[in-house]
Amino acid sequence: MVESFKSGKVPQIIFGKGTIAELPSIIKKAGRSVLVITGAKSFEDSSKGKSLLAELESENLAVYRARVLKEPSPADVDKITDKYFNKNISIVVAIGGGSVLDTGKAVSAMILSGEKVKDYLEGVGNKIHSGIKLPFVAIPTTSGTGSETTNNAVISEVGQKGFKKSLRHANFVPDYAIVDPELTLKCNAAITAASGMDAFSQLLESYLSDKASIFTDSLAIEGLRCISMYLLRAYEDGNDIEARTGMAYAAMVSGITLSNAGLGVIHGFASSLGGYTQIPHGIACGTLMGIANRKNVEILCKKDNRNNALKKYATVGKLFINDTGKSDEYYARAFIYHIEKLVKILKIPGLGNFGVRADQVDKIVDKTGLKNNPVLLSREDLSDILLSRI
Repeated sequence: MVESFKSGKVPQIIFGKGTIAELPSIIKKAGRSVLVITGAKSFEDSSKGKSLLAELESENLAVYRARVLKEPSPADVDKITDKYFNKNISIVVAIGGGSVLDTGKAVSAMILSGEKVKDYLEGVGNKIHSGIKLPFVAIPTTSGTGSETTNNAVISEVGQKGFKKSLRHANFVPDYAIVDPELTLKCNAAITAASGMDAFSQLLESYLSDKASIFTDSLAIEGLRCISMYLLRAYEDGNDIEARTGMAYAAMVSGITLSNAGLGVIHGFASSLGGYTQIPHGIACGTLMGIANRKNVEILCKKDNRNNALKKYATVGKLFINDTGKSDEYYARAFIYHIEKLVKILKIPGLGNFGVRADQVDKIVDKTGLKNNPVLLSREDLSDILLSRI
């Protein structure tokens, strides 16, 4: 039976090879000035990047530029909005990985007011955003966060009182998401692995969420099918455009599923870890994928082997495991083994490589949420998960 559900906004999605060519016409519809936010230099130095920027300038557009070198802090966002507050920007375009897209999303939301973004972050600030923003185009160059289809921008401040929180509003969904798989061909193996595991974790956690619906499940399953077919292929051969396209689709739909169904303990950890260390988000999620899901499955098998979440683990397991006629518990456990093997193959480093120490575990656990996790984990469970990956 199809049950009722609600769905949030999605951008106008333009998906496929070469679709970045549509960007100039989108910009011209908005006005005559554009703020282009990119990462370090990889896109700008590429032939596509040089060609695109030259085309924009040839159209007599006022093109302003900003770069993002790491996961954005409130200061990073404020620096850009302060600089361009009085420049009459017509539209904001972000071309890059998740950090670049989140920065662009936050800048488009804050640039009209000139206020400080920290005042509007969930759990940090005390102000509520009106939702009024500049038009925003998100163009991912990695296949990971799905930020091109979400309504939030993740902002971090690292330190003893650090945080990793969202600037969120239904109107912050990008107006356009241009998903051109050719832009991901320059990703090296390490970035492909970390971003791919991020998309994997988002699809799996939203599929297992207690807020999941037939709408999110149908998207998540197809995204997970793409992960099973294409993640290793993209990692092993970065020029495999079929694999890159499949991963781009998986990441894109993961943004839609997480926005509508929520996430679980892995992203709870990623949020709390992000306040203590500069660990990249994809690595935080990827390194915890095996042990966190193992803990979920062990509890389900021990306490409630008829739970719907265990059946869902089995359903996903059948996408990854080439075996037939087995029990749900078999497929669930085999799937966990597959994830742990994948973490090793992709060379996802442990938390200790980024300065996470055993004496920090209690503080990290204090800030870790379990909002939509399919299993209620104890404090001891959470500590065990972290300690096993330090």
